Amino acid sequence: YRSLRDLRLPLGQLNVVTGANGTGKSSLYRALRLLADCSSGRVISSLAREGGLDSVLWAGPEHVAATVRSGRYPVQGTARSRPISLQLGFASDDFSYLIDLGLPTRYESSAFNLDPEIKREVVWSGRVMRPATVLVKRKRALVELRSSSSRRDSWENFEGALRPYESVLTEVLDPVRAPELVAVREQIRSWRFYDQFRTDVDSPVRQSQIGTRTPVLDGDGRDLAAALETIIEIGEADALIGTIDDAFPGSRLQVVETRGRFDLELYAHGLLRPLSAAELSDGTLRYLLLVAALLSPRPPSLMVLNEPETSLHVDLLPALARLIAAARERTQIVVVTHARELVNALTDAGAEPLRLVKDFGATTVEGVDRLEQPPWNWGSR
Repeated sequence: YRSLRDLRLPLGQLNVVTGANGTGKSSLYRALRLLADCSSGRVISSLAREGGLDSVLWAGPEHVAATVRSGRYPVQGTARSRPISLQLGFASDDFSYLIDLGLPTRYESSAFNLDPEIKREVVWSGRVMRPATVLVKRKRALVELRSSSSRRDSWENFEGALRPYESVLTEVLDPVRAPELVAVREQIRSWRFYDQFRTDVDSPVRQSQIGTRTPVLDGDGRDLAAALETIIEIGEADALIGTIDDAFPGSRLQVVETRGRFDLELYAHGLLRPLSAAELSDGTLRYLLLVAALLSPRPPSLMVLNEPETSLHVDLLPALARLIAAARERTQIVVVTHARELVNALTDAGAEPLRLVKDFGATTVEGVDRLEQPPWNWGSR
C-alpha cells in the first residue's frame, strides 16, 4: 500500500509511530483504516475514494538491484514477475486475518471494471498461518470452512459463491460452522480511529446537540457532550475529573441538559461564569474530544490516534501522554505523531517507539532488520 511494500509492525499495548514527513505515517494510518473497512464491506469503496487500486499501489520498481543501491545506476522499471496485489492483515493470539486484493478480471462489459477484486481471504488461529491452523480460506468465489469432523484435513464448501466485491467477514454469517468469522468481524468492528477533529466555528462539536447515552464517541466528535455525560453517569467519573484538573488546573466540566439537548460548559479558574463549547479554544476542545475517546465506557480492542497533538500547546502534551498511558490498561493504542515532546513522554510511560524511515522510497522501521520483523506468511493465490 503506497510506500508500505513489506511492513510488519510488532505492536505492544501502547505504541507510538513517528518519523519525518513523507516517511509513511499517514499511509500506515490509512492502511489500518482500510483493514477495518473489511468488516463492514466498505474496503472496495474506500479504495475507490483514494483513486482506485492503481493510485494506492507502490509506485517504484518491483526490484531494486544492488548496483542501483550503490548509486552506480539510476532507478529503472523492470518486468513484473508477480501479480499486482494489495495485501493487508493482522495477527493476534486468538484469530488472525489477511485479505489480498487485485486488479479485476474483465469477463464482461461493466461500468465498475475499475473496482479492485478480493482474490483471497484467510482466517487462522494463532499468530502464524500454517496449514494446520487455517480455519477459513477463500479463493476468488469459493469459500472453504474447516470441518468439525474428526478428520484432520476435512473441509466443507460454503454453499454460496462470493462476488469479487464481497468479503467473507460480511457474507459468511454462520456462527455454528464458522464462529471464528464472527469473532474476527466483531473484533475489527470494535476498532476506533480518531483523526483531525473539526473545531471550526461551524463544527457540530460547538453546537447544542440532542443527547442520548453515548458510550462511544463518534469519529467526528459531534456527540461530545453526550459522551462526556455518559462517562460521568456510567463510566469513570473520577478519572474524568482528575484528567480535566491535570490539564487545566482548577477547572471542571458540566453538561447542561435542556429538554433533551445537551450543552457543554467548562468552569475555568478565575472566571465568574462557565465557557460554552462555542467559546472554547480549538486546543481545549480537541483535548476534551480526546478525553471522551480515551475514557470511553466501552473500550475497543484497538484505538488509533492520528496526530492527536494538533492544535494543542506543548504544555498540554505531558497531560495527554498520561491520559493515553492510563487508557492502555483497557485497550491497545497506536499513536501516530511527529511531536517530539509527545513521543518522549509516551516513551517514558512505557510506549514502544516505532520510527519510520524511507529506503529507496519504501517505508521501513528504523533499527529493525527484515529478519527481526514479526513472523508472517502471506501464502499465495
